[in-house]
Amino acid sequence: MLYSKSTPQAKREAFRARLASGELLRFPGAFNPLAARLIEQRGFDGVYISGAVLSAELGLPDIGLTTLTEVATRSHQIARMTELPALVDVDTGFGEPMNVARTVQELEDAGVAGVHIEDQVNPKRCGHLDGKEVVDDETALKRIRAAVDARRDANLLIMARTDARGAVGLDAAIDRAKALVDAGADAIFPEAMASLAEFEAVRAAVDVPILANMTEFGKSELFTVDQLRDVGINLVIWPVSLLRLAMGAALRGLDELEENGSLTALLGQMQHRADLYELIDYEGYNRFDDGIFNFRIQR
Repeated sequence: MLYSKSTPQAKREAFRARLASGELLRFPGAFNPLAARLIEQRGFDGVYISGAVLSAELGLPDIGLTTLTEVATRSHQIARMTELPALVDVDTGFGEPMNVARTVQELEDAGVAGVHIEDQVNPKRCGHLDGKEVVDDETALKRIRAAVDARRDANLLIMARTDARGAVGLDAAIDRAKALVDAGADAIFPEAMASLAEFEAVRAAVDVPILANMTEFGKSELFTVDQLRDVGINLVIWPVSLLRLAMGAALRGLDELEENGSLTALLGQMQHRADLYELIDYEGYNRFDDGIFNFRIQR
């Protein structure tokens, strides 16, 4: 009932232990707290909180328009609703190194298990679009050093994302990844890799966990979990997938309403009321008030 029984500290410690085991962890993107509950119910390893999704929820493009307050608030709402660790996208850290430090502490207070900070210039853009630019080495490394210095829980994962592959090439991305690890990054997110061989090259270059982004309609082929495991990937995200599926279904529903004036034909595609009530633990609240869940739902 209500929120997670596990403390943020416990989630971080468990997340670190699983990453250290070398297994591949699967983090679908949660576009709201209810989706996080569903991800946990279906047996996944964690939830990912995407900056692109947070922007899209607000009707905004993913170009750094969201604020630290908006990201921290939504991350808190999602992280507290699941026993799973949450990894959140904090873009470029919302400013200069001091801003990065504050970002880390705000997200730490929000209860997430890890954050990733990227090396794009401001305003940033989606990692799978053309025309990206990355900052110089000094600026990129200052961001990560500030993040590492700011955390108060040593188990909070500080992941460095590099967009250098799309901006200046694979060799530069590998050099940047090495430098980010030397600056204290606990893990590396090499964005927009074009092939499994490129993931392998990054894997060979650094001795920290590596994340693969399997976003649809992007620069990377949609590799399977087994393919990514075979090249040594430790964590895979599907950042916008559930939102895309939900919005696709919503569009089909609106079209059906417009054409036929009823959604009867789509009932089989909807989450049943009984499944929703089970997911939100409606019956569990009855322990506090036996007048809350005093009915039966017919399937």
